[in-house]
Amino acid sequence: MPRRRTQVKYKRVVIKLSGEALGGQKGQGIDPDVVHFLARQIKGVHRMGVETAIIIGGGNIFRGLEAHARGLDRTTGDYMGMLATVINGLALQDALEKEGVPTRVQTAIEVQQLAEPYIRRRAIRHLEKGRVVIFVGGTGNPYFSTDTAAALKASEIGADVLLKATKVDGVYSADPVKDSRARRYRTLSYMDVLRKRLKVMDSTAISLCMDNNVPIIVFNLHVKGSIEKVLRGSALGTVISDEPRLRSARHREER
Repeated sequence: MPRRRTQVKYKRVVIKLSGEALGGQKGQGIDPDVVHFLARQIKGVHRMGVETAIIIGGGNIFRGLEAHARGLDRTTGDYMGMLATVINGLALQDALEKEGVPTRVQTAIEVQQLAEPYIRRRAIRHLEKGRVVIFVGGTGNPYFSTDTAAALKASEIGADVLLKATKVDGVYSADPVKDSRARRYRTLSYMDVLRKRLKVMDSTAISLCMDNNVPIIVFNLHVKGSIEKVLRGSALGTVISDEPRLRSARHREER
């Protein structure tokens, strides 16, 4: 199906999906209906002409930190989690290709029969040719989350924005499920996130985005068409960037 260049705010994006997103209501295993829903969402983005890369977690299958808390060696647990992301990436690839979207899976750990090794220039070339690139294997190193991998890949490939797809509609001052007084932030600076210890992404990921000026948009993935609306500049979710801090500084100067 032909791609069309529509009016979009961002040309190249990285979408961070949690493994739990593939698990449906339970957040465990792989729910085929949910995977195909995600594939249709991504197909819409692809048809807009946006160069799209996806990085996916593995928490629906295995969580290294939880296993470590129960006695498993941390490094071993993290590598097992990386293998879980490969399984998720292959499931998403299959669903996307059934929707007619060309894809490539690139991995940070070597699994030659299943995916290409991650090579930055090759990844960029795939994007330029209109293929969706799915990054798996995290950073390829233990002790680093897939959030950090997403920030790293967004910086490496020159993405205009990192889209953090979640099950809530933005970043809140507290857990909105547990605290009725929790309020949603429309914008935040990177330092706000670090200083307030907001549980958006880990501090390494936030710092990487801050150092490389990669804005982050946190939004609800499960609302149909939400990714497309974000890419057109709709005020959905929470935007994390240096702009709130810069606007505040300019306001103080004007006063």
